[in-house]
Amino acid sequence: MPQIFASQKFRRIALQCGFILATVALIASVILVGKSNIAGQGMATGFGFLEQTTGWPVNFSIIEVTGRSTYARVLWAGLLNTMLVGFLTLIFATILGLLLALMRVSSNTLMKLVGTSYVEIFRNLPVILQVFFWYAILTHLPSPKQAYSIGEAFYLSNRGLMMPAPTLSGSDAMWFIAAVVFAVVFLLLTRERLRSGPRWAFAIVFTFIVFLLVLLTGREPDTGLISVPELKGLRFVGGITLKPEFTALLIGLTLFGASYIGEIIRGGLLSVDRGKLEAGCALGFSTFQINRLIRIPLAIRAMLPSLTNQYIWLMKGTTVGIAVGYPDYFAIVSTSINQSGQTMELLALLMGGFILINYSIGFFMNMLNERIKLKGRS
Repeated sequence: MPQIFASQKFRRIALQCGFILATVALIASVILVGKSNIAGQGMATGFGFLEQTTGWPVNFSIIEVTGRSTYARVLWAGLLNTMLVGFLTLIFATILGLLLALMRVSSNTLMKLVGTSYVEIFRNLPVILQVFFWYAILTHLPSPKQAYSIGEAFYLSNRGLMMPAPTLSGSDAMWFIAAVVFAVVFLLLTRERLRSGPRWAFAIVFTFIVFLLVLLTGREPDTGLISVPELKGLRFVGGITLKPEFTALLIGLTLFGASYIGEIIRGGLLSVDRGKLEAGCALGFSTFQINRLIRIPLAIRAMLPSLTNQYIWLMKGTTVGIAVGYPDYFAIVSTSINQSGQTMELLALLMGGFILINYSIGFFMNMLNERIKLKGRS
């Protein structure tokens, strides 16, 4: 027995087990005390309230939500709203950040000055201030009757940006999502059998063909393929409308995030060995070919870990949308707490939703990092 206690491995395992047990006991005690306090105040607990109707509408949602919708559907709509603005922000901020990074490492003095000025301005302004700024601009645009028009298809007013959209029903959207899922599975299953060109081309062509078939089949005779917004009375009908709250949040987060992402990408570009760039020049490559074939592929390895952290931060930054009235997941949960009083349950759902989204982003980025990193001991 003394020999067991003298073992360093035994002591290390015992300390770890003791720490885990103490943590579990602390969490269990907090839950029990909280449950007894809630019961003492006569408050109902559990997630049964999710099946109750909310009684209040949502001014912007991907799915249909009314005052008769349940809390579960409204919360799901809020989560989808957060994912929509969050992932669009990641895409646009990455594209803009790449352009800023290329401008800052360029030998052109004017491009370098523009890129540096952008980063210094937008990086040092609070994100909520930028969102308020764009929201004030969008809400002071002309009314729908005096809306700015582009080609009689796009309209910009204080009600938002109205644009054409394909007329997809619920079944059409499900078919299109199924085609996208099939294309992704096909790419994963054939990554070791086919070269990257043919399989990517097949997946894109297949998805496009399914999308066309969905648009052309199973429609009413008087239903068009594209719904174009039209002014009727004091508002536009048809098409799709991007509300000022959504647009302001998207623009503010994109411009703010691009300033940080641009610096991350610039650091990755500067980490590339200069000898490789000079080798590209010696082979007669243009500046565009050097960036596309040499610089950017090699820089991805260096910038991917920091880029992952920035992506997760931007996704959490969508919560500032509550300041301009955008019904994201955080705003929906806050309103639900005031209406239902189920504080602990809704906070648990709020934390669980963001953990799920951010862990998914981290998992995908770590998988990408594992795939492209250099293999070996060094």
